[in-house]
Amino acid sequence: MTENLGVIGKKSSQRTGVERVVNAPLPTVYGEFSAVGYLDHDRGDEQVALVYGDIGTDDVLTRLHSECLTGDAFGSQHCECGDQLASALRAVVAEGRGIVVYLRGHEGRGIGLLAKLRAMALQAEGLDTVEANLALGLPVDARDYGVAAEILRDLGVRSVRLMSNNPRKREALLRHGIQVAEEVPLLIPPCENNITYLRTKRERLDHHLPHLDAVAHWS
Repeated sequence: MTENLGVIGKKSSQRTGVERVVNAPLPTVYGEFSAVGYLDHDRGDEQVALVYGDIGTDDVLTRLHSECLTGDAFGSQHCECGDQLASALRAVVAEGRGIVVYLRGHEGRGIGLLAKLRAMALQAEGLDTVEANLALGLPVDARDYGVAAEILRDLGVRSVRLMSNNPRKREALLRHGIQVAEEVPLLIPPCENNITYLRTKRERLDHHLPHLDAVAHWS
């Protein structure tokens, strides 16, 4: 893969797959990262991997973070996404090496921002997150992790220590040829605004969230 700044924002009719476009230093409040930008020619999405330190090839501490505007940018308490992103960035800095792949096009588990907001409105009326998506005629989870696997391969990664509570991410990486040496829990203390959402993720989407037992008194 070669860098080609001219292709940003334009879907090529000839090229397929993921192309590395740029590598830029990105100082953050967590530490000094390299922001490696990619263009997904198949979907037209622009993607970024935040790389910290000399990552090597094996057992790389890695987070595949699905884009969540409401949580990541606005601090929504409807989900734990913003706190998970911050925790993952801190973790790779503490580790001394690691990657956070920020996956655009994954908003609302892949249904898009406006559909996610419609689903949230239905949840405010009493549906859970699974029921809300289905009521809108949308899939419960439409995310694809093939792009993430391509990015990891381009970065030379063969196996990861995956920061996730979602077993489907592990299964997806394995299908795409990336080995998962370990699953590292990324547990965020719940609040009253997201406890129902988190319980639904555990009970209906098989997320590993054992810490919810400590707040069994919340209805």
